[in-house]
Amino acid sequence: MAERMAARLAAQERQIEVLSAEICRVRDGLNDGCFCTELAGGSELEDLRSENEKLRYRLVHLQRALRTELELETLGQNSARTGPENKSNGVDEKHKTRARETSKPAETTKPPEVQNLTEKSKKKEKPKGQEVELNPWPSYIAERLELYERLKNESDANLAKQATNSKPISVQLPDGQKVEARSWVTTPYQLACGISQGLADNCVIARVDDELWDLDRPLEKDCSLELLRFDNEDAQAAMERFYGGCLCYGPPIENGFYYDMFLDGQKGVSSSEFGDLESLCKNIMKDKQPFERLEISKETLLEMFKYNMFKCRILNEKVTTPTTTVYRCGPLIDLCRGPHVRHTGKIKALKIYKNSSTYWEGRSDMETLQRIYGISFPDAKMLKEWERFQEEARNRDHRKIGKDQELFFFHDLSPGSCFFLPRGAYIYNTLIEFIRGEYWRRDFQEVASPNIYNSKLWETSGHWQHYSENIFSFPVEQDIFALKPMNCPGHCLMFSHRPRSWRELPLRLADFGVLHRNELSGTLTGLTRVRRFQQDDAHIFCTMEQIESEMKGCLDFLRCVYDVFGFSFQLYLSTRPEKFLGDIAMWDQAEKQLENSLNEFGEPWKLNPGDGAFYGPKIDIKIKDAIGRYHQCATIQLDFQLPIRFNLTYIGKDGDDKTRPVIIHRAILGSVERMIAILTENYAGKWPLWLSPRQVMVVPVNPSLEGYAIEVCKRFVDAGFMADADLDSGCLLNKKIRNAQLAQYNFILVVGEKEKMTNGVNVRTRDNKVHGELTVPEVLARLLLLKQSRCRNAEEVF
Repeated sequence: MAERMAARLAAQERQIEVLSAEICRVRDGLNDGCFCTELAGGSELEDLRSENEKLRYRLVHLQRALRTELELETLGQNSARTGPENKSNGVDEKHKTRARETSKPAETTKPPEVQNLTEKSKKKEKPKGQEVELNPWPSYIAERLELYERLKNESDANLAKQATNSKPISVQLPDGQKVEARSWVTTPYQLACGISQGLADNCVIARVDDELWDLDRPLEKDCSLELLRFDNEDAQAAMERFYGGCLCYGPPIENGFYYDMFLDGQKGVSSSEFGDLESLCKNIMKDKQPFERLEISKETLLEMFKYNMFKCRILNEKVTTPTTTVYRCGPLIDLCRGPHVRHTGKIKALKIYKNSSTYWEGRSDMETLQRIYGISFPDAKMLKEWERFQEEARNRDHRKIGKDQELFFFHDLSPGSCFFLPRGAYIYNTLIEFIRGEYWRRDFQEVASPNIYNSKLWETSGHWQHYSENIFSFPVEQDIFALKPMNCPGHCLMFSHRPRSWRELPLRLADFGVLHRNELSGTLTGLTRVRRFQQDDAHIFCTMEQIESEMKGCLDFLRCVYDVFGFSFQLYLSTRPEKFLGDIAMWDQAEKQLENSLNEFGEPWKLNPGDGAFYGPKIDIKIKDAIGRYHQCATIQLDFQLPIRFNLTYIGKDGDDKTRPVIIHRAILGSVERMIAILTENYAGKWPLWLSPRQVMVVPVNPSLEGYAIEVCKRFVDAGFMADADLDSGCLLNKKIRNAQLAQYNFILVVGEKEKMTNGVNVRTRDNKVHGELTVPEVLARLLLLKQSRCRNAEEVF
C-alpha cells in the first residue's frame, strides 16, 4: 500500500511540475506588462492555477495518509517485538517516558518521499543523557487526527457544494483597483499570484473587509482585500510530541509567543531541552506543513479534546458561540481564531529562548503549568538582530540595575510591594516633586484621600461588581472594607460633599495616594506589575463645553513632562464602542472636541474606532524608549457614567442645580513605580543629573586632603545634591575615579593641595570628560542651574 501511494505521489508531483513550467513559459513569453496583467487574470491561466492548487492539496493529504500508515506499521512492528504478554504495559510505559534509543531504518528500498516520511517516524540518535521525541506519540494525537480528518472531509464536501453555486464577485485592492473573482472558489493567494508571484511568496495572511483571513480560504462575497507581509507566527507543534503534555494557552505576544503546558507528575521543562525542541521545529519548518482552518461545533470539539481538561475549560468558559475554529498543522490540532501563514516553510528562523513555571490563569490555587517562550522570523538576519536587541534589553533590565545601584528590592514577606532604598527613594520623590511643581503651575489642587473605604463605595462606582477579585478587602465589625485600588470614587465624594457652582469648574483634583491592587502572584514582575503603587492621578470635573480646552491643557502637560525625559510618543483617539452607555449626541460632541484638541496639539495621531471605554472616549499615549520599545503610561479618559452613579451635580449658569459635570481621568507618569522601571531601562542606569541618585563624588588625592574633601562634600549636600566623598585610603586616585564612574556619579570632583589653596575642585564626568579646575562656588552655581532646568546632558553642557 505504501509503495502504491508513493508512486502516486511521484506522478502527481511530476504533473505539478509540468503545470508550473507551463505557467512560467506563458508568463516568460509575455513582454507587454499590461497584457501580462490581463492574461494573469485570464480564465485559461486561472484554470491552470486552480488545478495546480488542487493537486498540491491532494498531494498534502496523500502525504499525511502515508505518514499515518507508516506510523501505524512502525507501531505494529514495535508491538510485535514487545510480545503479547507485555504489549499493553510496554505501550503505557512509552507514553510515560521518553524513548532514548534509535530504531533501525527499514531495509526495503523506497522512493525518496517514503524514505523521508519513514525517517520522521523514527528517532534520531542522541548523545547519552539528552532527551528525544516521544516514540510512539501520545495516543490522543492519532484519535484527534482521525476525528479531524472525518470533519475535514465533511467540510471539503460542503465547500465543494458551495463552489458549484459560485457567483462572480468583485474584489477591491488597496490602490482602488477592482478585480473579478468567484465566490467560494477564488482565494487571496490566487489573486496574489495574479498580481505577481513575488507578492504571493512574501505575503503571509490577508485582510478581507478588515477581518484577518487565511490566504487559502476562499472569498465568499464582494469585498476589499489587503495582502499582508510577515508578522511573528508561533510554531508550538513539537511540544506534544516531545513532552506528551496537555497544551493550554499559546498566544502570540509582543516578543514572539509562548505556550503553556501541563505535565502531570512529570519534571519541569529544562533549558537543556531547548535544542531538541528547536530541532523538531526546524523539521516541521522544512516539511512546509500547511495550516488548515476548520470551523467545528463546540460539542464536537469537547469530544475531540476530551483528553485535555484545559481545552475543555476554555471551550466551556470562554467560547460563547455554537461553533469555533481549530487549525491543523501536521499532527497538531488546536483551538485558534487565526489566521496563520500558509505553511510552516514561511518560517526561516526560530528560537526557543526561555521557560518558566506559571499557574493556570495566573491563580496560585490552580494547576502548575510549564511555559515555553519562542520567536520566529522569515530570515536568519532578523533573528540575529533580535538576539542583539535582547542582549541590550537584558543589560538594561531595571531589576538588575536596581540591585546593582542599590535602588530597591522586593521581599517574599510582601510580594508585589517594593522596598525603595534611600537612593531609589530619591528618584521616587524627585519624580513626584516634578509633577507637583507642574500641578502648581497648571492650577491643579492637590488633595489627600483615605486608603480604606466601605465596600458600599465600590458598589456605587461599579468596581465591586466587576473588579472585586482585584480589591484587597476585609471585615470590620459588621461591614466589609477595602483598600482603594484607584482614587476616582474618593474624589467623587470630595466633589459632592457640598453644593457646587459652575464658577468652580473646571475643578482639578490631584492625588498621590497609595493604591493597592490584588494582582495574581504569577503576574508580578519587578516594578512593572506590583500590588502597592502610587500614581500622578488627577480628576478634572468640568462642563461639556470645557472638554476641548481641558484636553488641550492635558496634552500640553504631557508634552512638557515627556520632553524632559526625552521620550517621543504616539497618540491614539479611541471612540465609541458597540456597547456603550449614554446619549449618542453627547458622545459625538465629546469625540469632536477630542479630535479638535488633537488637531490643534500639532502632533500626529491615529484613530482607534470603537476602542473607547463603555463610559466615554479616550486618548491613549504610548512613549518610545531608547531601544525602540513602546510603553503606555499616560491616559486621558472621559467619563460620563461616574457622575451619574454618584449623582454629581452643580448649579449651572441658568440656575439649574441638577446639571451634571463630566469627569476627565488623567495621568502622565501613570504608576510611579512602573515609570521608574521604564526610566531605568531607558537611561540604562545613566541617570540625568536632576534625577540621579548619585550626582557628585568628591575624591581626595591623598589621605591628608580628606578633611577638605568632607568640607566640599557637605557644601554640595547642603545645596541639595546627592553627594559623597570617597575616603577609602586603600584605593589609589585612579581607582577611586574609576569606581565613581562605574557607579554612574554624574560629576567627579578631584581635590588636591592646589585645589585646597584656591577653594576649588578639578571637575570631570562619568564619561571621563575633563572640565578642569574651577572654584567650588562656580561649580555649585553651574550644577544648580543644570539641575533646576532638568538638563538631560548636563555632563556635556557643563
